[in-house]
Amino acid sequence: MSLIVEKFGGTSVGTVERINAVADKLIKKHEAGEKLVVVVSAMSGETNRLITLANEISDAPPAREMDVLVSTGEQVTIALLSMALQKRGNDARSYTGGQVTIRTDNVHSKARILDIDDDKIISDLDQGRIVVVAGFQGIDNSGNITTLGRGGSDTTAVAVAAAIKADECRIYTDVDGIYTTDPRVVPEAKRLDTITAEEMLELASLGAKVLQTRSVEFAGKYKVPLRVLSSFEDGVGTLITYEEEGSSMEAPLISGIAFQRDEAKLTIRGIPDHPGVAHQVLGPISDAHINVDVIIQNASAKGLTDLTFTVPRADYQPCMELLHGMVDTLGAKDVKGDDKIAKVSIVGVGMRSHTGVANTMFKTLADNDINIQMISTSEIKISVIVDESKLEQAVKELHKAFELDL
Repeated sequence: MSLIVEKFGGTSVGTVERINAVADKLIKKHEAGEKLVVVVSAMSGETNRLITLANEISDAPPAREMDVLVSTGEQVTIALLSMALQKRGNDARSYTGGQVTIRTDNVHSKARILDIDDDKIISDLDQGRIVVVAGFQGIDNSGNITTLGRGGSDTTAVAVAAAIKADECRIYTDVDGIYTTDPRVVPEAKRLDTITAEEMLELASLGAKVLQTRSVEFAGKYKVPLRVLSSFEDGVGTLITYEEEGSSMEAPLISGIAFQRDEAKLTIRGIPDHPGVAHQVLGPISDAHINVDVIIQNASAKGLTDLTFTVPRADYQPCMELLHGMVDTLGAKDVKGDDKIAKVSIVGVGMRSHTGVANTMFKTLADNDINIQMISTSEIKISVIVDESKLEQAVKELHKAFELDL
C-alpha cells in the first residue's frame, strides 16, 4: 500500500460542499489501497476573519494569544472533514498540532518545526484509519500553541511526510501545478510537468505563492517526493524533482519568473565605514525577526558608506523606527525609504551552463524603460528591484524575451 500525505488549502475546504467533495475523493483513494494522512488549512477567509476580530479588541494583540486564536481555524476544518469521512464509513481521526505532537520553537506566528512524534499517526494508519492533521500549527516545549506563518500548512504536510517516510506528498491548491509565471499576469504562462527542487525553492522564496518556501526546504532536505495538483480538476500537476548536480546541461535556460509586490527598500546613509558596520545595522533587525532580502553596501567615499536593503512591506515601519534609532549611535547622516517597490526574478538551473542571461534580462528591461534599482544574483537566479508600477510590464516582457510562452 502506498503511504501518501495529502494537503488541502483553504479554498479546497472553503465550504461544507467542498469538504464533502474532498471526503469523497479520499474514500476512493483509500479503497484503492492508499494509506492516507490529510493535512488541512482553515476554511477560506477564516484566518483573516479571526485576525480582524483580534484587531477590533486590541491595536497590538499579544503574539501568544494570536496563535491561540488563529490556530482554531484549522481545528474546525479537521473536525468537519473527519465527520465527513466517518459518515462515509471510515474511522477517521483528527489531531491538532499539539496532539500529534508537532514540536516547534517558541517564536509565535513564525515558529519552526523541530520534530514530529509520529506514533499516533502510524498507529491509526495501521488500524485502517484516515488521519487528519491540522496544518499551520504546533506546540513549543512549554506547551504553548504556536503557528508557522502564512502558508504554514504546506510545511506541516511536508514535515509529516518526512517524519512518516511517505511515498509522496501531494499539495492540492486552486491551480493545477507550477506555471512559468502567474497566469493572472501573463495569460500565456505554461504549466510545468516537472521542476527541480532547487528551482522551486528559488521561485517560492522570490514570490511564487503556490508553495511556502519552508515546505520546499523541508522537501529538499528530506527528499520528499512533492507534487502540486488542482483540488477542482483531475490532472498530473507538477512534480518537484531531485536531480543530481551537473544535470542542467540540457535544462531549460529559464524555468520561471517570480515576483513579489509587497517589498520595501530602506537606506541608512553616511555611516562611518569600519569593520562590523553591516552587523551593527542588520543585527538589531534580525533580532526583531525581520527578514532582510537584497542588500547593497556602497563603496566607501571619504570614510562614509551607505547601506541599502529590502524587507517585506509589512515590516517597513518597524524597520524604519529601528534605523532612526541607530542614526545618532552610528553617527549616520539620515535614513531614506521607499515602500512602493517590487522584485522580479528569473530562475533556471540552465543558467549554470549558458551565458548571456543577465544581458538579456537587463536589455529587455532597458528597452521597455524599466529602471533597475538593485540587483541580486545566485547560480540559478537573477533578481531586480523595480518601481512597483512597472512590475507587470517587466514580468510580461521577460516572459516573452525568454520564450516561456512558446
